[in-house]
Amino acid sequence: ESVSEPREWRPVAYRRCTDTLWVLLFFLFWAGLMFITGYAVMAGAAERLVLGYDSFGNICGRKNSPVNGAPLSGQDMTHKKYVFFLNSCSLEMQSLKISSVSLCVSSCPQEQLNSLEDLQSFARTNGSYLCVYNLNISSYTLNPKAAELCPTLPVPPSKSFPLFNRCVPQSPECYSRYASVLISMVNEMDVFHRTLSGILAGRDTVIGLSVLALAFSFVLVIALRFIRMLLVHTLIALVVFGLLFVSGVLWWLYYDYRNDPSIELETEKENVKFLLGYAIFSTIVTVVILSLILVLRKRLQFTVQLFQLVGKIIGRIPFLLFQPLWTFLILIVFWLFWVAVLLSLGTAGTAQITSGGQVEYRALSGICYMAWYHFVGLIWTSELILACQQMTIAGAVVTCYFNRNKNSPPAHPILSSISVLFCYHLGTAVKGSFLITILRIPRVILSYLYNILKQKESACAKCLFKCCFCCFWCQENCLRYFNQHAYTTTAINGTNFCTSAKDAVFILAKNSAKLTSISCFGDFILFLGKVFVVCFTVFGGLMAFNYHRELQAWVVPLLLVGFFAYLMSHSFLSVFEVTADAMFLCFAIDMETNDGSAEKPYFMDPELLTFVSQSNRLTEGQKHRSMRSFQDNEDGTELQPMV
Repeated sequence: ESVSEPREWRPVAYRRCTDTLWVLLFFLFWAGLMFITGYAVMAGAAERLVLGYDSFGNICGRKNSPVNGAPLSGQDMTHKKYVFFLNSCSLEMQSLKISSVSLCVSSCPQEQLNSLEDLQSFARTNGSYLCVYNLNISSYTLNPKAAELCPTLPVPPSKSFPLFNRCVPQSPECYSRYASVLISMVNEMDVFHRTLSGILAGRDTVIGLSVLALAFSFVLVIALRFIRMLLVHTLIALVVFGLLFVSGVLWWLYYDYRNDPSIELETEKENVKFLLGYAIFSTIVTVVILSLILVLRKRLQFTVQLFQLVGKIIGRIPFLLFQPLWTFLILIVFWLFWVAVLLSLGTAGTAQITSGGQVEYRALSGICYMAWYHFVGLIWTSELILACQQMTIAGAVVTCYFNRNKNSPPAHPILSSISVLFCYHLGTAVKGSFLITILRIPRVILSYLYNILKQKESACAKCLFKCCFCCFWCQENCLRYFNQHAYTTTAINGTNFCTSAKDAVFILAKNSAKLTSISCFGDFILFLGKVFVVCFTVFGGLMAFNYHRELQAWVVPLLLVGFFAYLMSHSFLSVFEVTADAMFLCFAIDMETNDGSAEKPYFMDPELLTFVSQSNRLTEGQKHRSMRSFQDNEDGTELQPMV
């Protein structure tokens, strides 16, 4: 084809190839999530898990609706926040239920009460009624059944326990009995409910640490926009310090917990196991990252030039820096919704009336399957939100790159990219995120089976599990890498996911020698930024959660905080990652399509062409020196004839 004018890039006419079937499948899946949400709201009560409830179906600390057949239910317990057991000195547990009648009271007795007159005086003085609700305060000493409806005398002094809002007796003999029953109850609870109680108990700390991770990520993004060599050295120094410090703190906490003779609860034993795992993992990561920093230290100058080129593109589209903020807000809203539904599912149960008008909650069948479906929804939806962000950034970068007048960028490139995404390419994002979900689910299932069978497995089975973990993890990361380039190719050509993925693989394979060595160093600096955010967020979590050891599985919420911190940092720093990958993919297509002549001039900036050429010359020079050293070594070790 003869071209007399410079060839202008134009997107392929957008076809309605949004993979409508995939979009419909995703909406049907979310219809199932809405059904589970409605069911959880109707059948669950997350407040029962953290606030506690009495024997008549009333949740302490809030207003309650009546339960049919339970005359003492449906009471206003707004000012009655603590659970009090009538026979706290002789508790017994049957099927994870404490046999004693429990009441919601406004305050726990601070002194021992020896008679019904003392109970009556305590109620009048403090407004806290320690007898069953239907017994009038004036009848404490007159009703012949008062001994059955009031606590066993003498009532020991008790103190409110902050986690489960229980009145814990303080006398030595009663406390030992109460603690033994409570320890047995918590140890027999499954990990799911222990984790939920830990998350609810430390919800303020979890929220605060999430905000801290957000602040770290945002500051790091702003700093990378104006990157200089000094900033790179500062970031590396902070990462090294953070890794060494966090590893040292984890080993110190593990040693402290292991030598604590008061550890009896299963949650505390789980804390010790998790701390050991965290410490080993953190130490390995520290050694690996320090080795990589030592090997790649000579590439820092090229990394700075790379980020300056990326910053130049972001300078033309400054609102790209705020794109992760909207993504983060959407993710936070979705995660809060997901956690709320999960807590409701964990407490879903039907109220059943027992003898004496008391209420028991029985777990419903099928909750486990709903929880798994809900978990798949977490992975798929989160990956879809991140995929939409990647396609939005890639579309804006593509529009800016293939523009002849660099001083006059296109108007509203981000809004244009978003509109094209939702009108034409939503199916591509749904399919790419679904493939990531498909690879992640087997890892979760293997982890679940590993925890179930870890007491019975052999060394061979353990090795097999770990190999499967590693295999699925590698596949997921490779697919995530190709997905990102497929999204960029979709933004360039307007093709569907499969066609774009094929074209992206072809372009990357043809230009791998030019682009791989360049992008790897930029990705490594971004990875150090993610490590920086996670390290300092986890350190803040260690300091915060370490003050709440008792009856709280705080190590699992800490893992959740670390996971959220990584997702936040990944969401923010992906601006630079996606921009750099999109820029180099556009560069490869530009080199394939044009030759730099007057008839086919390049779209790229001269600085980008110079940078790629210098980086390739450095890589080829290192390879040449390596080969020459190898040949010299061969000559030096050649056998010579004896003289």
